[in-house]
Amino acid sequence: MKDEIVNRVANSALVTINLEDYYPKGNRILFDIKDWLYEGFVLREKAFRDQVASYNWSQYQDCYVALTCSSDAIIPGWAFMLIAIHLEPYAKKTIVGNLDALESSIYQEVITNLDVSEFANKPLIIKGCSKKPVPQNAYIMLASKLKPIAKSLMYGEACSSVPLYKNK
Repeated sequence: MKDEIVNRVANSALVTINLEDYYPKGNRILFDIKDWLYEGFVLREKAFRDQVASYNWSQYQDCYVALTCSSDAIIPGWAFMLIAIHLEPYAKKTIVGNLDALESSIYQEVITNLDVSEFANKPLIIKGCSKKPVPQNAYIMLASKLKPIAKSLMYGEACSSVPLYKNK
């Protein structure tokens, strides 16, 4: 048949990698310590320690937590460490920063542990659009990890990809 439609993308050796497929389940929580400070600005050690000790940390079971202070207070490093120690039995991951930094940290761990051996010497496309909040840093980390083993590396969709790298 002369008019048969052939899907060249489906028949090609291209391998699409979708970072959404590696999105870890779990709520992302921004924990602001501002309300635990005297007048929102001063950390009083005894009161702060009492607040941390009496707080119900189990509500963060299997969550990812970003610790922050939304006021302009100067927070000593031990304060966030103390909270992280109390979160450790419950939270999957705890960082100091915002939700974007948390997502980047989560994906850094995912990509570091990703076995990419199945992608060796293949033309690869890193899928660009996602419905989940995949941080831009994750795409950069994945491209860096794949570059040494890929035959070629592209970004986007198979029908409209942008070439990034070609192994010569």
